[in-house]
Amino acid sequence: MRVISPEETAQLLKEDPRYSAEAYLFISEALDFTTKALNKPSSGPGHHITAAELLDGIRKYALQEYGPMVMTILNTWGIHECRDFGQVVFNLVNKKILGKSEEDSLNDFNNGFDFNTAFRAPFEPDKKLKIKN
Repeated sequence: MRVISPEETAQLLKEDPRYSAEAYLFISEALDFTTKALNKPSSGPGHHITAAELLDGIRKYALQEYGPMVMTILNTWGIHECRDFGQVVFNLVNKKILGKSEEDSLNDFNNGFDFNTAFRAPFEPDKKLKIKN
């Protein structure tokens, strides 16, 4: 993914104000994280990342970077479900900042993961823990 210019960011925000500039930066960083985690080349044959692969990378990167604050941060950026990640990705695709294959669709992000399970459950206290007075 190439760097998004300030002018492109401003245009993205004007065309779709649901998501903050930080959401676009996050997707860029999460895509880089996922590419490296999967040992994908940065370009050329074999560099394509599927929506499922990207969503898994996004989940891991978000937990790593933001820990228990992840839901609050994502929600502040306008991200409330996996489809929001897809919308940000496809906004970048529409601006030719990201590429896609013929098979790729925004609908690929519909059945990702449940945000509560992915981002809250890892930080919930162990339910089996009994506190003695």
